[in-house]
Amino acid sequence: MALTRPSSERMMALKQLQCSIFSTTFNPTSARTGAKYLKGRLRGEALVNYYPQNISFSKIQKLYPELELEDEEEVQRLEDLAARKARGKGPPPKAKSKEESRRATKKKR
Repeated sequence: MALTRPSSERMMALKQLQCSIFSTTFNPTSARTGAKYLKGRLRGEALVNYYPQNISFSKIQKLYPELELEDEEEVQRLEDLAARKARGKGPPPKAKSKEESRRATKKKR
């Protein structure tokens, strides 16, 4: 008696039963599921702890207000903004209502 190969439906049923017994996912189309990454350990905390904490001048200023520190870069930036505004190069005034906006006046024309 010659051995015959089982049908594809029978093999699929066997594979489904095997997956239910061994608690694995049944994926007959071999679609990419990302299970490899979902099974793995979460890496977020390790990545966060890898980089040192970002310390800025403003944080130090808030921690120690009694020192009365002055950020020279910020002072220079504010002076530059004031100079630009004096020359008329500052940002345009913000519209208080929809009628005052430039966009609304362009649409009316």
